[in-house]
Amino acid sequence: MLGSNITQAFFVDGPAGKLEGVLSESNYKSRHGIAVIAHPHPLYGGTMDNKVVHTLFKVAIELGFITVKFNYRGVGKSQGNYDDGLGETEDIIAVVKAVQKKFDSESNNLSLLLAGFSFGGAIQAHAAKTLNPHGLIMISPSVGHFKVPAISNYAKRILIVQGDQDEVVPLKTILHWAAPQDLPIVVIPGAEHFFHGKLHIIKRTIYDWYLS
Repeated sequence: MLGSNITQAFFVDGPAGKLEGVLSESNYKSRHGIAVIAHPHPLYGGTMDNKVVHTLFKVAIELGFITVKFNYRGVGKSQGNYDDGLGETEDIIAVVKAVQKKFDSESNNLSLLLAGFSFGGAIQAHAAKTLNPHGLIMISPSVGHFKVPAISNYAKRILIVQGDQDEVVPLKTILHWAAPQDLPIVVIPGAEHFFHGKLHIIKRTIYDWYLS
């Protein structure tokens, strides 16, 4: 239990087999939507237990979302093998549709929030083209490595958070990608890729963005 939220492990039928995840079901009266969180690159140790992913998960729960984090194919207990971002995008779509189906009686009234860190942020941008979420949160998204498309037409609200000392996804890469789309970026001074000591700033930034 997390307060009035019920958190449970679950499995979803994905394109490459079972996908392992965790779902927190928000108290009925305070549900604001469905949030699905995507983790960093699976070939470099990324899992749904990553601390940035966990921060996103906790914030979404606190904001009243039915919240899910999951392992891509080939990670943890999820079946299948890494598929260079293409299959992982399909995994996200499968998870979203499964959760929407689970809450089918409410899904027409529940907005969709997609969020991801690093590789997960890039993959969520690709998934947004199919899912058209109400909100999209990208934390240090790997836009240069995975040919991330322009996203301004696929999500109503977009938040991009980046550290100015990021050694994996340099700030200039994000700026180059965001500028033609007129997308603002929240830059956290002193933050490197994994936001050591800065997770509380990510949390506050999301609160300010969502409640504004």
